[in-house]
Amino acid sequence: MFYLAEVEDYVRVEPKLFGLHTADAVKEQLNKSYKDFQDKEIGTVVDVLEVVEVSDGIIIPDDGAAYYKSKFKLIVFKPELQELVYGTIDEITNFGAFINLGVIKGMIHISQTMEDFVSFSKSGSLTGKDGKKSINIKDNCMARIVAVSYKGEEPKRGLTMRQPGLGKIEWLKAEKEKEKIKKSIPKAKEEKKEKAPKEKKK
Repeated sequence: MFYLAEVEDYVRVEPKLFGLHTADAVKEQLNKSYKDFQDKEIGTVVDVLEVVEVSDGIIIPDDGAAYYKSKFKLIVFKPELQELVYGTIDEITNFGAFINLGVIKGMIHISQTMEDFVSFSKSGSLTGKDGKKSINIKDNCMARIVAVSYKGEEPKRGLTMRQPGLGKIEWLKAEKEKEKIKKSIPKAKEEKKEKAPKEKKK
């Protein structure tokens, strides 16, 4: 989920940025420092939206840079457990698929890709035992976040597509069409029954 976060921190501005207006120099440094920054508390930084406030700078001996206590706003993405996400499959392995969610990536274990026994084919796709469903690179899918871990350098997000309303978009469209047809059959029968000529009593 996307959030707007307001952060207060000391920003170390490098000497090469001293020619800029202070607020511009701070924002330039923030864009560099917070690029692809990930934190358990605030999530993944998407962009530095605005520098709200900049206090007077201080210089630390033998450093050369200036430190400004600043208040700024960030657009962040923080995955939440049970959150529904839309993404595109961009890698498939023998143990599952990696899905690109735009800002971050998530992993769908092979057992969580569909309601079927799934195998990894030589063509690089994941195929169900009945052969009717398969997942390939560039497929658009709907998934649910079921695990988030910040252990190690790269946070891990586990997803599932083994629940109603989840999976490849093509499957979901097909299911919707089936439901539409099922609902229309009883209605058609009822209309036919009403239109049938009634027998006259003798």
